[in-house]
Parts: sequence; C-alpha cells; structure tokens
Amino acid sequence: MPQRSPLHAAHIARGARFTDFGGWEMPLQYEGTIAEHHAVRTAVGVFDVSHLGRFLVEGRDVTGLVGRLLCNDLTKIAPGRAQYTLMLNAAGGIVDDIIVWWLDPERMVVLPNGVNHDTVRDAFAAAGVEVRITDLRPGTALLAVQGPAALALLGATIGVAPKRFRVVEQPPLVAAGTGYTGEPGAELIIESDHAPGVFDSLLAAGAVPCGLGARDVLRLEMGYPLWGQDLDTTTTPLEAGLEWVIGWDHDFVGREALVAQRATGVGRTLIGFAFADRRVPRHGYALRCGASQGTVASGNFSPILEVGIGMGYVSPPPAPGDDTVTIEVRGEWFPARRVDPPFLVR
Repeated sequence: MPQRSPLHAAHIARGARFTDFGGWEMPLQYEGTIAEHHAVRTAVGVFDVSHLGRFLVEGRDVTGLVGRLLCNDLTKIAPGRAQYTLMLNAAGGIVDDIIVWWLDPERMVVLPNGVNHDTVRDAFAAAGVEVRITDLRPGTALLAVQGPAALALLGATIGVAPKRFRVVEQPPLVAAGTGYTGEPGAELIIESDHAPGVFDSLLAAGAVPCGLGARDVLRLEMGYPLWGQDLDTTTTPLEAGLEWVIGWDHDFVGREALVAQRATGVGRTLIGFAFADRRVPRHGYALRCGASQGTVASGNFSPILEVGIGMGYVSPPPAPGDDTVTIEVRGEWFPARRVDPPFLVR
C-alpha cells in the first residue's frame, strides 16, 4: 500500500493524476505539465512534496553532529538560515543532497530526498551523539510555493514570506525561502490537521496546483541535480560540479577521499547539452563530447527554450572549449551543443 500525503483527498477533488514517487502516491499533473510549468515561471504554483524527507534534530551537540555528517560549512550561516549540503560516504560518494533549516542554536530540520529519508535519519541516530530526533513526515505536510508572485501571495494568505534561504517558525508551520525551481518562493512544513486549510487558501488566492512532472522540468532548466539520476553513492561532488558545496576547512565523512581526488583530478565529469530541436534526451542514452564518452543522466523538453535539454557524465573530462556533443537516440546519433547549466538564467 503506497503512502499518501495529508492532502490526498484534496488532490483527488481537483482531478490530479497520480504516480509513484519512492513508495508515495503523489500528483504527477493536474491540467498538464506544460501549463503548470508556465504557471510557475510566470505567476505562482504550489506543489505538494510531502513525500520528501524531514526530521527535527535537537540538542546541545546538534551543530557538531551536522558538521561531521554533512560536507558544507555550517559556520557560513546562523540560526534563521537554510543551507544546501551533502551527506557523503567514506569514498566521497553522495549518499544524498540535503537542505538544512537552522531554527535556533539547538534545533535544526534536516530535509533529505524522500527515498533517502530513513538512511539519512538513521545515520544521525547512529552517530552516538546526545541529540533527540523527531520524524516529521508522519504528522506534517510539505508544500512548495514557487513563482514570481509567490512571496506576495504567501504574505497575503499566511502572513509569512521568508527571503531566500531564510527560515521562519510560526506554528502551525515552518517556512523557508528554498525551492527546486529557480523561482522565488518558499517551502512550508505544516501540521497535517492544518495543511488542507493552508492549501485551499493558497489556491483561492490564485496559486495553480502543480504536479511533480512540472517540478522535474523546472529543476532541469536550472541545472539542479536529481539524486538517483545525476547523483548517487558512486558519484562525488567534484565529478558532479558541486565543489562549491564542500567546506574544506572542517572535518566531515568523505573529506579524505575528496582531498585525494582533488589532487589527482576526476576521471569523469557532468556536462550539460541542448538539442537544436524538440527531440528529448532520455536517461541512459549514449553520449559523446569530442573524444569523451558516457551516458545521459537527466533529460527533458524545456517549454521555455522549446528544445530538448539534458545533463550527463562523460569520461575523460572534455576540454573546456570542446562543444561537439552527440547523443544516440534509438540507434541514430544526433548533434547537440554543450551548455554550462543553468540552461535558463533567472
């Protein structure tokens, strides 16, 4: 039996089409992926992302624990801020990419990907540190309100409109200026009993309900990686172009492996590319860039650019000026141009 959001009945009432996301039955689309994509790029859309992970970590040792388990430098932020970071294994592979919301000096919300929720939470629990861990998924919903009009709508409806990477706690919800679309907006953790009312208020104020199909296109246009396709436990941040997430001046799991890889250089790298037409590159398609070879990790059609776009890993890393890219589609090779993501500049 799949897990369901506290808003499942509301989605049914609005005609959502559902699909499985890591064991959760979640809306794929309502009116349609392209229409929902345009709503987010031009106005405001709201996504139910309750399948994503979230747990609260509390205690005097919380900052030290987060610093050891995650690779970004927590000293770059302070309570009331959010940070994008990674959990790595000893070999430097990406166990998950994560957002941390720092509520106050001894309380943080950790938000892993849905499929990695248990893995990340269990790693925190097994660290042998005096902290309390509360799983927030059973009693909350998670909404993402995104688009140029998102902050104004949030301020008018719920009285909370956090700035980029700021965190505001106002029971029965916590809001952070984060998202996965490249547009202004916020993500809201809401107590389950209050979630339907908040959802209805957002829609009544003009937000368009959006499914996770549109969210995937929006994130790809911005070059945001997806764990399980662009990132996994065998891929390091250096290979994925995420060195900016690494806080080299503190000790964390995987640091030794990354230091060694930085010294020797990576054997493969993630590149972006775009077709000249509407042809769509798919995950697993063969990919060439000059003398380098590999496979497509993520690909889709961009409704804004009106061409197929994608990212993939090639080995060895191609020269910076080598823009000759070809992708195999059903046995035939087609030309594309190399693009350094984001594909869409906001």
